Amino acid sequence: MGTVRVLLLLSFILSPWVLCSTGKHFNQDSTLEQRDVLFNREAYLEARRSKREAAALWLGEDYDSSMVFLPADEPDDAAASELPTCLLCVCLTGSVYCEEVVPEMSAVPTLPKETAYLYARYNKINKITNKDFAEIVTLKRIDLTGNLISEIQDGAFSKLTLLEELNLAENQLVKLPTLPGKLTTFNANHNQLKTKGVKANAFKKLEKLVNLFLGDNALEAVPVIPENVRVVHLQNNNITDVTSDTFCKGNNTHYIRPKLMEVRLDGNPVLLSKHPDSFTCLKSLPVGQYR
Repeated sequence: MGTVRVLLLLSFILSPWVLCSTGKHFNQDSTLEQRDVLFNREAYLEARRSKREAAALWLGEDYDSSMVFLPADEPDDAAASELPTCLLCVCLTGSVYCEEVVPEMSAVPTLPKETAYLYARYNKINKITNKDFAEIVTLKRIDLTGNLISEIQDGAFSKLTLLEELNLAENQLVKLPTLPGKLTTFNANHNQLKTKGVKANAFKKLEKLVNLFLGDNALEAVPVIPENVRVVHLQNNNITDVTSDTFCKGNNTHYIRPKLMEVRLDGNPVLLSKHPDSFTCLKSLPVGQYR
């Protein structure tokens, strides 16, 4: 009878998730609504705690809720690299959620072949290699916020031709790799980037880029901003100068940039009022120091 109850419990626990530890493909019928569902971490963890407690109560008084393991709750003495990804993380249709994984995750996990959305926030990942995403060409969004990433090999994202959103905020990057051409949003806020670590044409060829977030770094100059960008955040860097070519075209007084709606330069040592001709093509003045 005890065996039957445990089997029923496992069925109850595992039923909401796609168990893809064998590497089987996801269902391809993902919807926009599924794509845009972002986990609220606190609510997510609370729901898991409640489920563990309910499972322990169902099993009987001899069971401790802390010993009831849901797919992303493995014993502390297990190595993250030795566990199947969809037991270590939560796998939904086309999405993999690996937030604050226990045991600590120090490398990008092996992903199911048809993963489109990866959320691996607040772990201990310290490096991204050329092999990590080489076979996951279906990726459209990667969020690695709040890790310890200090190095990304230059070709790490080179095969991700569908990637639209890349979030590397709150890491330890000093250099940016080559970025995929279809990016619409790139976030590298709160890193250690200096101008020498960002190639001159790092963003120039990203014709679909709309949002560029490079705040709270150590950049000394404004990088080349593509034409379609609408939002640029460069606050709290070490930018000391802007010119008539930084955002506009100094030799073309009729040039305007109607799409560039928001520029943040606050928290930089540059005094923007000394460069009045640098913003004539913009619909609104940048946020920053004017006196």
